[in-house]
Amino acid sequence: MRFPPIFILIFLLFLSCKQGPKISDKKVPKNPDYAEIGMSYAQETQKVLGKTLMTTIQEKGVVEAVKFCNERAYPLTDSMATNYNAHIRRVSDRPRNPKNKADASELAHIETFKKALASGDTIVPILSEGNGKVQFYYPIVTQALCLNCHGTPGKTMAPDVIQHLSQLYPDDQATGYASDEVRGIWSIVFDASKSPD
Repeated sequence: MRFPPIFILIFLLFLSCKQGPKISDKKVPKNPDYAEIGMSYAQETQKVLGKTLMTTIQEKGVVEAVKFCNERAYPLTDSMATNYNAHIRRVSDRPRNPKNKADASELAHIETFKKALASGDTIVPILSEGNGKVQFYYPIVTQALCLNCHGTPGKTMAPDVIQHLSQLYPDDQATGYASDEVRGIWSIVFDASKSPD
């Protein structure tokens, strides 16, 4: 049985419309948004630390939260770093633990964030890129809850908390803060080839 050429043409057009390539409507960025990637790493790590810290405070009190920070903050941060295949640190110009002391470039970024916060400027991450790596910096700003351990001794910090801190951190510099002050920064290094999920 022979079909007229017009039927064959219509049939071929029908096939070409039905089986054309699928085109995603999702926009694929030409360049990864490194600020977005770094921010997601910082926020997720902060969420894990904050949630565990809050639970510890609610269930066991602030003294136990001090112990948690001393024993568990580093392993939790390291597990998040492993999860993201990144180097994640929290550093400060006034560290509690000497391991968290900011280096010269981090100190400069801390000052930049302090000035921006004091003048009411919008806080945006600081990024640098080189050798296939991206360095991300973003401030850690104190909130009311932070002042239980980072506030003023005898005012926002209870005596038993002060005692435990002095035993665990004899060279503690991380007190005397008020709300909405830059206590330190996130310092995160990750591969420049990463793209947002």
